[in-house]
Amino acid sequence: MTSYPAWTPASRPGIIPLHPLTFGTILGRSFSALRHNPKVLLGFGLVVQTVAYLVVILGVGGVAFLTFSRLDNVPGYGEDFEAIAIGSTVLTGIAGFILGLAAAALGVVVQAVVVSEVAHGALAEKLSLGMLWRRVKPVIWRVLGYSFLLTLAVAVLIAIGVGALVLIGLAAVPVAIALGVLLVLGAIPLTLWLTVKLLLVPSAIILENARIGTAIARSWRLTRGRFWPALGVIVLISFTFGAVAQVVSLPFTFLGTGLTTVFAPTGDPDAAALITLLVTTVAAQIVTLVIQAVAVVVQSTSAAIIYIDCRMRHEGLDLDLLSYVDRRDAGEQVLPDPYLVGVGRAAPSRPYANTPVPPHVPYAPHPAPPPYGQHPTPPPATPPSGATDEPPRQ
Repeated sequence: MTSYPAWTPASRPGIIPLHPLTFGTILGRSFSALRHNPKVLLGFGLVVQTVAYLVVILGVGGVAFLTFSRLDNVPGYGEDFEAIAIGSTVLTGIAGFILGLAAAALGVVVQAVVVSEVAHGALAEKLSLGMLWRRVKPVIWRVLGYSFLLTLAVAVLIAIGVGALVLIGLAAVPVAIALGVLLVLGAIPLTLWLTVKLLLVPSAIILENARIGTAIARSWRLTRGRFWPALGVIVLISFTFGAVAQVVSLPFTFLGTGLTTVFAPTGDPDAAALITLLVTTVAAQIVTLVIQAVAVVVQSTSAAIIYIDCRMRHEGLDLDLLSYVDRRDAGEQVLPDPYLVGVGRAAPSRPYANTPVPPHVPYAPHPAPPPYGQHPTPPPATPPSGATDEPPRQ
């Protein structure tokens, strides 16, 4: 028997290195992580969100067509016409609100599954959609509740601001306009700041089984000291997909103009409008929806990676992840969830981080080599310690 442990193969690399991450690593791995489990990240996320968006558009359009088409049988500028117009507007708005909430709920479910997938992908684990859903299912109502509360808070703040501006505008319109401009300009940095500070709330709920209030406090603390990298990642991803959507929509616009010229050379407004609608609006909108669906997946991936990075820096999560990977690959079957081991602790001291760097000592120059054909002069003999030049005594 030997006291050395059995040989085990090197651990499989995950989607991120298990140490605190740099800005470039977070940004790059947010995109490259899509290749780890494309059936979940691209298949499930893309299909669900695209279908949800299409259902909203078709549902609202169908309700609007059915309700407003009744106006064709009513003479204009009468009481019946106004009543039907108001009722159609209200019904269309209600349908859009309900379908929008349903689409938003599906989007939240997709984000929760993506966060769970990234957490397992960091450990080089590829789970099926069913296994990921079983992990997300116990806390999905908290994630939906947090999203609903956040949307409600934003709606209330907007309603209060608009109401105040309307009341001020009744007394002084120029003052209301000036205050409105200042309010919009001030809302931009406030929105960015709150977006970063609350970015990790879904990850904390899903991976730590935290309640909404605890998750908000966790996100607020973990993003301390990592505000600017997180903001940079969010802004760059948003600008990237926004630019891609604009670039992709341009060919459809040119194509619609060309087809209008070919099929309606006489300028028939009906044919031109139909062709433009089918090509430039429907096709471009479908492509834009696909891009937006991918953007949501990438943004959710980046939020999960930022969460892992912040916990590595504040709580030493990388040590727990490395320990889990080593024990798993060594053959242990029952292991604790590494994302629950060190929740809320201070990062343990790292020996290599506290070791002082020795000062730089320059090397002594080597002596010049002797000319070709000559042997180097041996150094003079040094007498042994204690020896003298006196002859030995007889």
